[in-house]
Amino acid sequence: MKNIGLLFGSFNPIHIGHIKLAKHFIETTDLKEIWFVVTPKNPFKKAQTLLNKKDRLKLVNLALKPFKNLFSCDIEFLMTPPNYTINTLNKLKEQFPSNSFCLLIGEDILSDFHKWKNYNIILKKYKTYVYPRSKKKNDEFFNHDSIIKIDAPIIDVSSTFLRKSINKGEDVKEFIPIESRSYIEKMKFYQHN
Repeated sequence: MKNIGLLFGSFNPIHIGHIKLAKHFIETTDLKEIWFVVTPKNPFKKAQTLLNKKDRLKLVNLALKPFKNLFSCDIEFLMTPPNYTINTLNKLKEQFPSNSFCLLIGEDILSDFHKWKNYNIILKKYKTYVYPRSKKKNDEFFNHDSIIKIDAPIIDVSSTFLRKSINKGEDVKEFIPIESRSYIEKMKFYQHN
């Protein structure tokens, strides 16, 4: 059985923080692969300027190309929205029964975990690795048996910051992998002026 960590996100766009985090999990845990689950629309986020899901998937694929155990996952593209994590986990388990899946989430998200659909079933059936975030919140779930705190580096960069920077014409080359950045520039993504 292969242990796989699932990193959910809109990846709008993917950045070095996502990749460094995934590599840290591979190096410090029993996870053999990290799958970047590209979410068409987060049920908790309000309507926002989201790049087309296929373009975001392409950016993820370009960024992950150099890494042998980091993969994109577009399973939610074929599922009926809203995309609840429990439904995605069930679908993955159904399609890949010989794999073991776990969640990778930031500790800022953990404080809203009780709002997730069937969060108690997620905790019962799946391990959840929690990594530190700069916006730290204390939470009741930290002591749950299924929650594993990981001392990962805090990477203080966000996709929101990058979208705004690109729109202003600022240099983002240290934050976005070169292949993805080249595609963003070619397609003029996130430029609204």
